[in-house]
Amino acid sequence: MTGSEPPNGFVRGMRKVYNPLGFKKGYNFTLWFIFAGALFGFILARLQYLSIGGKFKDGSSPGEWYYLRGGHERIGITLHLVTILPAGFLVVFQFIPWIRYSLLIFHRINGYIVVLLLIIANAGALTIARHSFGGEFETQVMTGVLAITTTGGAILAYVNIERLQIDQHRAWMLRTWFWAGSIITLRLIMIISALIIPKVGGFFQAIPCDKISYMFEDDQASFREQYPACFTLNGTTNGWVAVEAKFSGSAANVSASLGLCFGTAGWLAFVIHAIGVEVYLRLTPKEGNRLRNVSYQRQLEAGFRHPGSSGLTSDRWGDADVWKPAHQDTDETKVGKTVNSE
Repeated sequence: MTGSEPPNGFVRGMRKVYNPLGFKKGYNFTLWFIFAGALFGFILARLQYLSIGGKFKDGSSPGEWYYLRGGHERIGITLHLVTILPAGFLVVFQFIPWIRYSLLIFHRINGYIVVLLLIIANAGALTIARHSFGGEFETQVMTGVLAITTTGGAILAYVNIERLQIDQHRAWMLRTWFWAGSIITLRLIMIISALIIPKVGGFFQAIPCDKISYMFEDDQASFREQYPACFTLNGTTNGWVAVEAKFSGSAANVSASLGLCFGTAGWLAFVIHAIGVEVYLRLTPKEGNRLRNVSYQRQLEAGFRHPGSSGLTSDRWGDADVWKPAHQDTDETKVGKTVNSE
């Protein structure tokens, strides 16, 4: 058996699957299949929510539709969903090597569309952050941070590819969509947390009475019975009440449970994804260096100053050592060996 032959039938079979897609290494295909597959499946499951007043209204968290049914928040959620869902669908194809090599025009146009859709989607998310899942302060800050980081990452990826800095374009695109993908992990953590906190007990969320009234729209008698503090002497709803967070109670209890966990789950998911993508980038330095040498050649041919570092690189904008192309390092090494031998 030669060194280039697959060690077993399974590897040979898998190569027949991922080599036509342009993947050269099995672990890259595995990671793409897991993370891009999870995003693709999540997006497909959410496409039904493009029916804002139908499927989304029925499938949203209890009480969420109270704020989203009209005004600027209805515009915000519509803007968010009609842009982020197509963006998430299209970006999966950006990470298929065969498309980048064989359908470069599609890759470029699709990339511009994805970046534009993501930025618009973030604007929509910021519009609804004030009341999303109870509008807790940590939820609003988390939404803002996620919107700013993904928008900034997409812009940096765009700037670098315009400067033909392919290695940095890859890094920032990976960061941007790993960060954005934290919304999937967020939901897993949120559901688990929402199921755990009732077991601990003693968790409450303040919810406005008019929102609770909306959730009890078909059972106002139960609303009066469970939340008498909401009613003044003339029988109108007023103010806020503390609602216990638990999954076994009314819609208001479920809303409180999800609202308390959403922001915390978002922060935890964001940290996990942020660390994960940096670990991946640091475990694949050869790919980054290969793309930087490709960047060097293309920038040199395009007549850019500082070929190899014409984009946003640490040796130009920071204190890193000046980068040198691979052939230059080889030439200098040969010269050094010759001098030493003399």
